[in-house]
Amino acid sequence: MTFQRARTDEQRSQRRRQILDTAAAMLTEMPVARLSLNELSRRVGLAKANVLRYFESREAILLELLDTEVQGWIAELEHAHPCAEAATRERGDRLADVVATSMARRPVLCDLLSAQGAVLEHNISTEVGIRHKHAARQSLQTLVQLALRHLPELGTEGAAALMEATLLMAMTAWQCTHPSEEMLAAYASDPELAAMRLDFTDLVRRTTAVTASGLLARQAEHIIASPAS
Repeated sequence: MTFQRARTDEQRSQRRRQILDTAAAMLTEMPVARLSLNELSRRVGLAKANVLRYFESREAILLELLDTEVQGWIAELEHAHPCAEAATRERGDRLADVVATSMARRPVLCDLLSAQGAVLEHNISTEVGIRHKHAARQSLQTLVQLALRHLPELGTEGAAALMEATLLMAMTAWQCTHPSEEMLAAYASDPELAAMRLDFTDLVRRTTAVTASGLLARQAEHIIASPAS
């Protein structure tokens, strides 16, 4: 194939979109760790050097995909309406369930999140890092507002702590709940070992619910301990 340089902004945008769409499709077939720049270039139909004209590295491509996946997840969460008449505990459990089940339906998002700190935020320029962190900051702010819709009692600080803890748990839980073939065989060999295998949805749901309850309890203690104004 003869490389045709994209000469206009629209052509460059289309080429970037093609690369991102191809990488996204690959992640439905393989984990982040197996997605190579060589294979991505082959599927796009460009030499690796030409792919790097549009993205500085494999990690830069995956970081942009992560930002896109997070936006899609947030859009889904926007449709989850809280039951204002329910008790605080029930609303907290409902929020935990919505977050956990929605994440479990998005394996590409979870895989990218699990690789974020150790892989994706390396081999990138400061400029790419700044752009990614600004996007992540905006996403967290939106998640905080979503949490407040369900649990206004948390306040902004408490809602931020809840969502940060949930995201960190999801990053770790995804790795722990997707074991290697060897570990799957070990679990299958012994019922006692099989009982130790963790479930992603259950782990994130329980952790989010318990964290919400703990934050609300600490706030209640603080209000009781504070002198009346």
